[in-house]
Amino acid sequence: MTDEQTAAADDAGPASAAGARREERARRAAVFDAVGGRYQEVFPARAGQLACGDWLLAELPSGARVLDVGCGAGEPTARQLADGGLRVTGVDLSEGMLARARAAVPAAEFHRMDVLDLGLDGAASRWGVEELGPDGNGSLDAATAFFSLLMLPRAEIAETLGRLRALLRPGGLLALGMVEADLDDAPLPFLEQEIRVSGYLREELVGLLERSGFAVRAVDSRSYAPAGSAQPPETQLYLRCRRTG
Repeated sequence: MTDEQTAAADDAGPASAAGARREERARRAAVFDAVGGRYQEVFPARAGQLACGDWLLAELPSGARVLDVGCGAGEPTARQLADGGLRVTGVDLSEGMLARARAAVPAAEFHRMDVLDLGLDGAASRWGVEELGPDGNGSLDAATAFFSLLMLPRAEIAETLGRLRALLRPGGLLALGMVEADLDDAPLPFLEQEIRVSGYLREELVGLLERSGFAVRAVDSRSYAPAGSAQPPETQLYLRCRRTG
């Protein structure tokens, strides 16, 4: 499906498949409204995520434009990059998380937005963020997406990567964090709520990024267990990528 067809399908409303997908993404965002500040308590700043931020700060000049996809409460990425002199825009569907982000990182700009509207007319018509629609293609120096894309089915992850590539300038950077798992839209208990998550094995994820127009420069694999959790540690993958073409 082309971007134009996707946009047209979205406009068909909740009765359409695209409308149902949009409602499901909003429902998932509401989970994070309910979780609130507990997320930062259970999932404090991760060393791998901070290392990716350091990489971006080393690669980019002061004032470079960075999009933080699924920014949550702005910690640690939006704060780290804004404190380092970059122009940060964060997008998320959770209004509760965005309120926390605006309070925590006043130097950054935050918008409520569905990631599936990135690069499409819906960025402006639905969310009032014209610079992240088609007119913004090629305007970003970098993008980050730490554990936000895993909230989408695999098909939507691939769509979003394509939209991010379009928004990035040639040679633009992407820092991505995912959990290594062979899952597609699987239910998972999460802080007394339920979410649905997707993942890839390392080689699959690298292949997806390459097919989406990115060169993977480095993959950092780390074991991580949420604070106070009795669950076994998960394997987190941090990928440093550059747009090709």
